Amino acid sequence: MEVRLENLTKVFPSRNKKSGEEVVAVNDMTIVIPDGKLVGLLGPSGCGKSTTLYMISGLQKATGGKIFFGEDDVTNLSPENRGVGLVFQNYALYPHLTVKQNILFPLQNLKGPDKLSKNEMLERTVEVAKLVQIDNLLDRKPSELSGGQQQRVAIARALVKMPRVLLLDEPLSNLDARLRLQTREEIRRIQRETGITTVFVTHDQEEAMSISDEIVIMKLGVVQQIGRPQDVYDSPENLFVAKFLGTPPINVFSGRVENGKIYIGEDCVMEAEGVEDQEVWVGVRPEGFVLDNSGPLHCSKTGVEVMGRDVSVVATHTASTNSVIRAIIPSETVVGDGDSVSFSLKRNKTFIFRKEDEKRIRLEK
Repeated sequence: MEVRLENLTKVFPSRNKKSGEEVVAVNDMTIVIPDGKLVGLLGPSGCGKSTTLYMISGLQKATGGKIFFGEDDVTNLSPENRGVGLVFQNYALYPHLTVKQNILFPLQNLKGPDKLSKNEMLERTVEVAKLVQIDNLLDRKPSELSGGQQQRVAIARALVKMPRVLLLDEPLSNLDARLRLQTREEIRRIQRETGITTVFVTHDQEEAMSISDEIVIMKLGVVQQIGRPQDVYDSPENLFVAKFLGTPPINVFSGRVENGKIYIGEDCVMEAEGVEDQEVWVGVRPEGFVLDNSGPLHCSKTGVEVMGRDVSVVATHTASTNSVIRAIIPSETVVGDGDSVSFSLKRNKTFIFRKEDEKRIRLEK
C-alpha cells in the first residue's frame, strides 16, 4: 500500500497565552512512501517525526494537507477505519492478559463483515506468533517476558489485523544495545516476509540506516532530504544532514574557496573549479582522510586509537569546528611518533557548504 502525504502540516496552539505563538510541528510535508517498503523517519527530538506518524495513523488530526493510502483519501478517517497497525515505544500491553489474549484483542473488536470466528482468530494469532517467534510464550503474562519479547508481542498484536500500513514509533528505545541489534534485524525480517508498507520512527541514525529502504531526514518539522540510506550518507544536501548521519561524525572546518581552490586555514586542500570565491564550511568524513607525509592538510596529532580492523588518528586543527578531528585509516598504516600529522583528502568524501544557508555546493568529479 503506497502512502502519500501532500503538503501535510500540523500546528499546535501556543502554551503561552500571552505570546500566542503557535508551534509548527510538521511544515508542508510532501513525501511518498512506496508500496511494500520500510521507510525510516529520522531526526533529532522535536523534529516532528512522531507527530507525522500519529497523523498517518489518525491519532492526531492534520492542520492542513492530505493523506492518501493508495488512491484512498484517509485524511479525515478515524484511526480504526484506516487499516493501520501501530507499535508504541512503551509496548502498551495489557498486563492482566496473556500473550495470546493480548494478540487476540484487536480481532475480538472487529465488527460487521470483518468479524472472524473463534477458530479463525486463534489460527491467525498462532500464525503471527510464529512469525515473530513467540509461539512458545502464548500463555505467559507480559511481566514474565523480557523487553525484547514484549516488543515482539506488540508487533504481533499490530500485525494480526493484517493492516495496510504498519507504524513503529521508536520501538527499540527501551532495549539494551545487544537486544536492539537483534530486534531491528527481526523487524526487517518480518517486514520483508509480510511485505507490509512500514514507517519506522527513530532518532538513532545507525538504526534507521541499517534497516530502511529509504530514510526521510527531518529538522524542525521540515523534510531535509529523502533517499536510500547510503545515497544520503554519500551525498548530503546540506550541512545538517551531513552532520546528522555518520559515526564518528563528519569533521567540519571553517574554510574558503579562493581562485578555484579550497582552503582550510592556510592549507590549500583541493581543487574547486567553477566555484566562486566565498567562505564555506568544509566537511570531511572520517574515512575521507589519507595519511600522507606530503599531504596538504597539516594537523596536530593528539593520539591514535586502535579499533581492530581500523585505526583512528585523533588530531586538532585551528579551523576545525569539532573539538577533535577523527581520521579513520586502515590498521596496516604506520602512524609516525611525532606531534604533527598530514593528510590528503578523498574527493568523494569531502563536501563544501555555503556559510549563509549551509546548502551544499557540488564539486566537479
